[in-house]
Amino acid sequence: MAVYAAAAAVLAGVESRQGSLKGLVYASSFQNVKQLYALVCETQRYSAVLDAVIASAGLLRAEKKLRPHLAKVLVYELLLGRGFKGHGGRWKPLLDRHQARLKAELARLKVRRGVSRNEDLLEVGSKSDPASQVPRFVRVNTLKTRSEDVVDYFKRQGFSYQGQASSLEDIRALKGKCFLLDPLLPELLVFPAQTDLHEHPLYQAGHLILQDKASCLPAVLLAPPPGSHVIDACAAPGNKTSHLAALLKNQGKIFAFDLDAKRLASMATLLARAGVSCCELAEQDFLAVAPTDQRYRQVQYILLDPSCSGSGMLTRRLEEPGAGAPSQERLRALAGFQQRALSHALTFPALRRLVYSTCSLCQEENEDVVQAALQQSPGAFRLAPVLPSWPHRGLGTFPGAEHCLRASPDTTLTGGFFIAVLERVEVPR
Repeated sequence: MAVYAAAAAVLAGVESRQGSLKGLVYASSFQNVKQLYALVCETQRYSAVLDAVIASAGLLRAEKKLRPHLAKVLVYELLLGRGFKGHGGRWKPLLDRHQARLKAELARLKVRRGVSRNEDLLEVGSKSDPASQVPRFVRVNTLKTRSEDVVDYFKRQGFSYQGQASSLEDIRALKGKCFLLDPLLPELLVFPAQTDLHEHPLYQAGHLILQDKASCLPAVLLAPPPGSHVIDACAAPGNKTSHLAALLKNQGKIFAFDLDAKRLASMATLLARAGVSCCELAEQDFLAVAPTDQRYRQVQYILLDPSCSGSGMLTRRLEEPGAGAPSQERLRALAGFQQRALSHALTFPALRRLVYSTCSLCQEENEDVVQAALQQSPGAFRLAPVLPSWPHRGLGTFPGAEHCLRASPDTTLTGGFFIAVLERVEVPR
């Protein structure tokens, strides 16, 4: 029905804080303007709830031609509005296919947030959470394009380029169709929170990588020069691998390992789209990789981003506000694997530099793991002092832990993250 398309067009204008000409044309030709206005207002009011349900149900992945704002309007009408009894037009069969999953995800969201009514979801979601204010970071894929060309492209699309940010306050102030260059990473653009670029042609073509700033730091801090041999020990889904390839300029070799065949298949697609040609994928447990294998005799750089609790992930914080910390049993299991993986990585004979990172906030997966690995290799490696101006440092649980980096929505306007850079201690001749 035309009302849904009209509401989606108006909603797009409202959420981007720009006038929506298409929406106004629709609205002026729509007979029941009050009904249209009410539909837009209610959809906007439940916007965060609808985003969470749509993401959990995988609606936009399943229906690739469905635009995000139209999906939001349709799902509001299905779950929170009048439903599609006796109407819905061509959209009704599409929603019927996903109705059970969408309703189940709404029910799960209520359980996670401890509420029983739809209205109560608004009260929980209205509490200020810094995670909802984290901007959209976009890494320019230098294997395919240049930052200058991407900036020009967005300017031609009507975006306003504000230059390089000088502080976090510049980033916090971003609104509408304005964007900035990150003050630390020269290939990272910053857009306002909730900016959706999944359908953007540059993203679809692999020229842009949608990647949080904290997630970009491991490859930058590993800093392998072109021609190096690098191991990405737990590589899927592949954003960091593509970043390593960009830093290498596709010169050298990346050995990327992961145990999950499906994730590796998706990763292969991502790397192909990004133009990566220097990576060798292997469906293999990194712990089973022999450091003495001649294939890895030149590996001087290792990026280790192992499985973790994900307690710092933005999607988890937004979909499960107030979610408790991982159980001690789970943390022990994860930390045990992480310690084995890090200790194993430090045994590669030519290794000079290693980055250990997680998207966890838990000390057990971060500082404790690094401390245990250093104690197992006394005098061989040390924590490298990196980014001295970074505002959020490691917990002071052992001498040198201040060289580790932490990140969070509150302190760095990023997802929750932990990074440690270990470098081999040169033995005097």
